[in-house]
Amino acid sequence: MDSGTLRPKATPLRAPEARWAAAAGEGLSEVELLIHRSRLLGGDLSVTNFGGGNTSAKVVAKDPLTGGDVRVLWVKGSGGDLGTIDRDGFSVLDLAKLHAVDGLYRGAEHEDAMVDYLPHCAFNLSTRAASIDTPLHALLPFAHIDHVHPDAVTAIAAAADGERLVRKVYGDRIGWLPWRRPGWELGRQLAAAAKSHPQWRGVVLQNHGLVTWGQTARECYDTTIATVRAAAEFLNIHFEGAAPFGARKVEALPHDARRSRASELIGRLRPRLGGASAKIAHFADTPEIMEFVCGENLDRLAQIGTSCPDHFLRTKIWPLILSRDATDGEMDAALADYRRRYESYYRACRRPDSPEMRDPNPVLIALPGVGLASFARDKATARVANEFFQNAINVMRGAEAVSRYQGLPDQEAFDIEYWLLEEAKLRRMPAAKPLQGKVAAITGGAGGIGRAIAQRLLGEGACVFLLDRSEAALGAATAAFASSADRVVGTLADVTDERRMVEAFKECVLAFGGVDILVANAGLASSSPIEETSLDQWRETYAVLGDGYFLAAREAFKVMKAQGGGSVVFVASKNALAATPGAAAYASAKAAELHLARCLALEGAPHNIRVNAVNPDAVLRGSQIWSGAWRSERAAAYGISMDQLEEYYRKRSLLQQAVLPEDVAEAVAFFAGPASAKSTGNILNVDGGNLVAFTR
Repeated sequence: MDSGTLRPKATPLRAPEARWAAAAGEGLSEVELLIHRSRLLGGDLSVTNFGGGNTSAKVVAKDPLTGGDVRVLWVKGSGGDLGTIDRDGFSVLDLAKLHAVDGLYRGAEHEDAMVDYLPHCAFNLSTRAASIDTPLHALLPFAHIDHVHPDAVTAIAAAADGERLVRKVYGDRIGWLPWRRPGWELGRQLAAAAKSHPQWRGVVLQNHGLVTWGQTARECYDTTIATVRAAAEFLNIHFEGAAPFGARKVEALPHDARRSRASELIGRLRPRLGGASAKIAHFADTPEIMEFVCGENLDRLAQIGTSCPDHFLRTKIWPLILSRDATDGEMDAALADYRRRYESYYRACRRPDSPEMRDPNPVLIALPGVGLASFARDKATARVANEFFQNAINVMRGAEAVSRYQGLPDQEAFDIEYWLLEEAKLRRMPAAKPLQGKVAAITGGAGGIGRAIAQRLLGEGACVFLLDRSEAALGAATAAFASSADRVVGTLADVTDERRMVEAFKECVLAFGGVDILVANAGLASSSPIEETSLDQWRETYAVLGDGYFLAAREAFKVMKAQGGGSVVFVASKNALAATPGAAAYASAKAAELHLARCLALEGAPHNIRVNAVNPDAVLRGSQIWSGAWRSERAAAYGISMDQLEEYYRKRSLLQQAVLPEDVAEAVAFFAGPASAKSTGNILNVDGGNLVAFTR
């Protein structure tokens, strides 16, 4: 059968299940019930996307000054995520003051100015910034309100005949409101519509999402879940035998082949999207994505772009489509065409007070037969953009299954993307850290020094890719960085295994987009008189400290040359410069390591690749090397007990100080970052001062 005639079956949408336990509300206050409801909704991605949606409750509270009763609105504030929200995620506002502010409304052309009044409505010193959706919750007369963006409902909202479909699915229980940008005018229109239709329990907002309400938290929650579920079940019936994205135009590569191709394409794309190392990548190839990028309707639907404002604030209005077999020239031409189109869109839609045009490069790149790549200033932003476009894909296929998908007019899309209120949010964002947008690969990343280096580079904003041969140590290390999970990936790799090292660096590119920093840190140590040193012991030492550093540097150089530069840091040793008794294999391998760094500094300079070395000494704490036989061997070599070893090393240093993993990490961070931008071929001793290791 010709591939162009295949009609793949659409993946069903997940219909949410009500998860409110019968006893869940017992003994909880209205605010606690609001938090409970919000977490249930936000924890279900079939109901709302990460960071999207908002909930509210109107409750009676005591005025802290008068002691009188005041009706206040608890509403999810600007930013944050419903799935993890707590009390401090809500704005608390005096409802009477909000209604008084409504009396100051001068019309849709002035609605952005209304935001300036919201801080004056804060109750009891509430400091959480109120969101643009606050009037939607304030002006509707119901005690509990949910506003969410479920893919199933948004698909109906983005269908060409969405209003008819709403009546078909919900009868007269759920209403319809034509497109209106979020803000005060939308809140007023909603309130007027609800008043005119007392039988409604919610409203579908065209090209936007869903608003539901109830007089209790449980009633509101049940209405939201039932409304979303009805939409999902309706669409799934129409998916039977349907192919919303058309016949399969391109065959999907097998799993391993497409991830390998994705790594190759992402590595070539990243330096073309705003300068070398400027952005971090994210890649996904879910069944829904593969339906979209392989379907014959890809070109038409991609040109329409996203519809829900929650989506394209993060994704731009449309993705770029790029052939998986694109040459460098074709890639450059496709990106240039995208930038020209985006610039034309900006010029055609800009208003006198619009912000300056932002980066015209695509955020999302659809790769037929491969998947979907996204690029942004940090990993979380790239991942969320990718996930939001996956929401958009679900919306498209749902709309196409029952009608025809339609996006917003360009001007409406522009007015959301370049909304002055959103621009103000962007300007309030903290300044980028020195290594934001950088990717650091660390061999021996799960050991004491490796983890300290990872922690230090994460603190500077980098993403880190940990390579280690110990599964247990790697698991412990990645668990320790759980709070930075988006920016930490661990992979099992023996640095002496050439095939595995080649694969590992491809995995790093797939995970983050490239390699900007290599920290070669994997270690091994052995100590014995030369006549007692076996050939196997000698070869193993050189395999880890010689072959391992060579393989890591070789694979990093391949990526760094293609992307226009990088920084390589070898964690060597004092013994690379200073001979030591009974450790000829270790010391000579470290010396070879150091000379390799010098050679690579020469090779790398024309390609803007810097190579430097850090020489620590006697880093006993947290070290995997020092937890083995090396500790007893070195103690024996100096004629002392093992528990005297750390004090022995401290006293022999000029500064009389022990060297810690964090000290090594500080030196590595210096060579990895912009402070050493004009340094290559250098050695930085971190040994407490050791005369025999002075470089001059």
